[in-house]
Amino acid sequence: MSTDSRERMVRSAAYLFRERGYSGTAFRDVIAHSGAPRGSIYHHFPEGKVQLAEEAVRYAGEFLNSGIAAAAEGGDPAAAVDAFTAWWRQVLVKSEFRAGCPIVAVTVESHDDAPQLARAAAAAFDRWEDTLATCLGNAGVVDERAGRLARMIVAAVEGATILCRAHRDVKPLDDVVSELKALVASATG
Repeated sequence: MSTDSRERMVRSAAYLFRERGYSGTAFRDVIAHSGAPRGSIYHHFPEGKVQLAEEAVRYAGEFLNSGIAAAAEGGDPAAAVDAFTAWWRQVLVKSEFRAGCPIVAVTVESHDDAPQLARAAAAAFDRWEDTLATCLGNAGVVDERAGRLARMIVAAVEGATILCRAHRDVKPLDDVVSELKALVASATG
């Protein structure tokens, strides 16, 4: 069984969690979406759906963080905010507001019997915050404030994506981005 089919299943799970949530996504859905052989899911994920979800959360977290990090390399925190939000905007519009954050979906639905899912989600959010805080710090924001501001950016953008889905409109995200960029500009003075 190839690692390619394993990677396809992880990507498919992340994609499906965005639209259907954790509970609404079954192994058969992941197999159908990924095109992987039917028996391969139990071969690659012997611990079951929780293991697949944990890896999908890690994948989604790293995928988005790589975009933030690439934008942060230019040293402009506003550009990092734009990179973080542009992807969400595209996902929302392209999915006709059916898709949200797969990490949020798994977090909201994780239970006490699968604490590793909450830990994986927290690690993904922490990574985004660290990347944004580093960018803010490099632009002159004091470390403690950079960390708080980074956390607010992540929380505001995640909240805005939920509002966009509810309203079926990108205006909440656009409004949040405008305010975040003004705040970042003020903080970097």
